[in-house]
Amino acid sequence: MSLDPIRQTSLSDQVVERLRTEIVEGRWVVGERIPPEPELIAELGVARGTLREAIRALQYSGMLDVRRGDGTFVTARSEVPGALARSGGTIGDVLEARAAIEPQLAKLAAERADDDDIERIAEALEHRAFVSGEPVTRENAEAWARADSAFHEEVARAAHNPILFEIYAALLPRLRDSVEQAIARDGFSREDPRGHEEVLDAIRRRDAEAAGASASANLAATERWDEAERAGAASR
Repeated sequence: MSLDPIRQTSLSDQVVERLRTEIVEGRWVVGERIPPEPELIAELGVARGTLREAIRALQYSGMLDVRRGDGTFVTARSEVPGALARSGGTIGDVLEARAAIEPQLAKLAAERADDDDIERIAEALEHRAFVSGEPVTRENAEAWARADSAFHEEVARAAHNPILFEIYAALLPRLRDSVEQAIARDGFSREDPRGHEEVLDAIRRRDAEAAGASASANLAATERWDEAERAGAASR
């Protein structure tokens, strides 16, 4: 058996890997603007066209966002969010993905959360409850979706599993989008304690089974609502 010859990667591919490394290893954090183009050209020793080609590749992957007149910003630590954004999918698809991950994260959080984790979860839940008291508008739907996903993100962080957290963090934009689509539809409950107040209580009590069961019950109820809503829409 013969081996294929090793092919030298293009210069732009090498630049992509260098920029990706800065993001993945946390030197450029999500939400932060990366160094300006002249600085990167000088540091990397490449032409402007090569740098821009690499940035376009990372923009397509979902890791960078080029904002004309403002700079280029980190939007994700991996290509997973970009892949999820391009994958399409319904609210039901997002719920199925959440059902595969959230109960386990809730269980792990109940076993591993420290006092700071629990405080962050509680603060996120308090903010969610505050937003829930506002009337449903387009602007409020966006704020509530952010508050709801922030609670789930803190539970995921409290699980102290970096791989599961990265996977779940990649799902969060789709979670927010699905909630924004759902919140204004008839029958959507913003006050159901399952998956929220009950999960926090179980985490405080270190009851992993109760935390996982509550997260599962919340998602199951939401799935039943989504199925009923879609069935009603089809019959109209």
